[in-house]
Amino acid sequence: MNNRNLAAAVGVVLGAALVTSACDAGSTNKKAGPECVQIVEESTGKKTGECLPLAPRKDRVDLGKPAFSRPASITNPLHPSAQVKQVIYGGQVDGKPFRTEFTLLPGTKSIALKGEQVKARTIQYMALSDGRIEELALDWFAQADDGSVWYLGEEVFNYKNGVVADTEGTWLAGKTGPAAMIMPARPGTGDVYRPENAPEVVFEEVTVKATGQTVDGPYGPVKGAITVNELHMDGSHEDKVFAPGYGEFSTGSAHGDLEAVSLAVPTDAKPGPVPGDLTALSGAARAAQDGPTDTTARKARAAWDKYEASDRVPRLLDRQMDRDLGALTRAVGAHDAAATRGAALRVAQNALDLRLRYEPLSSVEADRMDLWARQVTIDAAAGDEGAVAGDVTSLELTWERAGAGTPADKAAPIDDALRELREAADHKDTAAAAKSAPRLLAALGDAS
Repeated sequence: MNNRNLAAAVGVVLGAALVTSACDAGSTNKKAGPECVQIVEESTGKKTGECLPLAPRKDRVDLGKPAFSRPASITNPLHPSAQVKQVIYGGQVDGKPFRTEFTLLPGTKSIALKGEQVKARTIQYMALSDGRIEELALDWFAQADDGSVWYLGEEVFNYKNGVVADTEGTWLAGKTGPAAMIMPARPGTGDVYRPENAPEVVFEEVTVKATGQTVDGPYGPVKGAITVNELHMDGSHEDKVFAPGYGEFSTGSAHGDLEAVSLAVPTDAKPGPVPGDLTALSGAARAAQDGPTDTTARKARAAWDKYEASDRVPRLLDRQMDRDLGALTRAVGAHDAAATRGAALRVAQNALDLRLRYEPLSSVEADRMDLWARQVTIDAAAGDEGAVAGDVTSLELTWERAGAGTPADKAAPIDDALRELREAADHKDTAAAAKSAPRLLAALGDAS
């Protein structure tokens, strides 16, 4: 979901049970009126018997029945699901570096709503904690004829140590619950809507706090943003910002849990060649990933300092690269192999993100495939079964994006190598993964 809560709260929101009824006897909450969605304790997932302080029904702007004539043509600037090809988010959650790749997939998904087939756009949400896969979701959005955007469901996979732990939070409009408005056509202060409204599965209520704002974008001011307040199932509130050309722009704060836009394409794309200093940084980051040592870490830092002084760098990416290069230097000095591998991976990821400014998305995605294939070799050599499993999953998810349009004769060897890697990962056979990774790298090279 692109209106997703911070990771610390996601498990509660997705896994807790809801009830919609009159408030339980003895509840002290008198503001919810006749409708009650029970508050759920974050730590235990238990219902408290008290009702969430829901907004008055008269403030809801999502109660009408949406009409979908051209649902896949999403033009709402605050939820540009069909316009933006990829948004990269960064920040930290639970004290760990947090990263999201939010990517438009080709084609549409047909979803049945009260006998009507609605074609929705599919967005792949890929979240990584400390550089490693934590969650995947396929989110489905459609635009109604009045310009509002509706959330039609999501398929969720939550990962632990590289393996799917559960699919909590999966829901589908027309089966699990109704379609849910995720962005009004013209949001106004005080508007209320529910981006998720499937009792016993998911629930969120949003109130628009301010409109017509200007925010600091990755490469300059962005006008027309809005701030909303989101009510969660545990009774907590959280402010989020949405901005034209990006959609969800930020949630949280720089000093605590934070998810914010690093950059988006084509919104932040710039015509012209890749700067030479960025090319040099990419090479240094790759060398540090493949062989993290004092020397490669110093060279990566030097390349970063030179590029940082020569080109505009989004503030969040600037902060993240400084953080990850510092972590790499410390991990190498402490001879902490696992921390070194993680920091080197994050540095390489950051360098690829910066190239989105200048290169086609397809080119960057191809290099992400190469990055993950090399990481399999690195993690397999370390005998890290969980990391290998996560690497293979990241490869599969990236290939779901990057493989579109690849000629069949070029795609087939990549598919074969990915199947070999999946079998090795499922059997926790790091030696087999180490043997299959070079075949994948060769196939990727042939396809480029």
